[in-house]
Amino acid sequence: MTDSQGRVLIIAGSDSSGGAGIQADIKTCAAFGAYTMTAITAVTAQNTVGVQAVEMMPATLVKQQIESCLSDIGADVVKIGMLGTKEIIEVVAEAVDELDAFVILDPVAVATSGDALLDEDALVVLRDKLLPLADLVTPNVPEAELLTGLNIEDVDDLTKAGDVLLEKGVYAALMKGGHLSGKSVVDVLVSEEGANIMSGPRLHTRHTHGTGCTLASAVAANMALGLDLDEAVMRAREFVFEAIRSAPGFGSTKGHGPLNHGLALMEEEEAETPAGKNPFAALKGLTT
Repeated sequence: MTDSQGRVLIIAGSDSSGGAGIQADIKTCAAFGAYTMTAITAVTAQNTVGVQAVEMMPATLVKQQIESCLSDIGADVVKIGMLGTKEIIEVVAEAVDELDAFVILDPVAVATSGDALLDEDALVVLRDKLLPLADLVTPNVPEAELLTGLNIEDVDDLTKAGDVLLEKGVYAALMKGGHLSGKSVVDVLVSEEGANIMSGPRLHTRHTHGTGCTLASAVAANMALGLDLDEAVMRAREFVFEAIRSAPGFGSTKGHGPLNHGLALMEEEEAETPAGKNPFAALKGLTT
């Protein structure tokens, strides 16, 4: 990795409970060893049960956060999550237009409950102004239906929706099939090279809070570290599966618990390091 790799700018909202949003994004990128900067679009009071309060940031402040990061440190990848308002979407679109970075748009438009998170005006701006600037878009089924106008009931529909998104200008679309029925979870990576259908076992668990944020940020981290898109997506899907499987079990039994973002991805490498090579071993037992 060179000094100019591994920089991820996250533009998204804050989740006070740490399971989704900016907090999940930072933890996910850190797990892969990427450096994360943030432009916060909203502050929320929420937990595993639901959202209790939301305060949107002024669009001018979002713009200033983005400019501060890009003018100094720069970014290899920009990952965009919750935007919330038409004004914020417009300043984000202006900021990433012609930016020399890979842009990942997670179009956070529908809550887990099914409630819309963008009004019609904001959705139109997202679809017409920001979507064409994205290199990768990562919608779930309800979001894909909103963006394309298609009814999605199976994997073929998911692929067709991805093709429609390509026609709107995006380079690739990671179509998430978690909302579809079936024993397996099927995602489809659609690009000009065709459709890569990826299947994995479905985990029946309540610990799914922030899966979309985590997946998109895992792709962002791996892209920033120099992996190609296909490999980055594969690693991201593996990470999310294991993060769900090993979830810590926090939160109310009536809510959606957080994932395990603290996965030790370098376990194998660490296991191969002889204990005697630990540079801190000599400090054990020392007192002041």
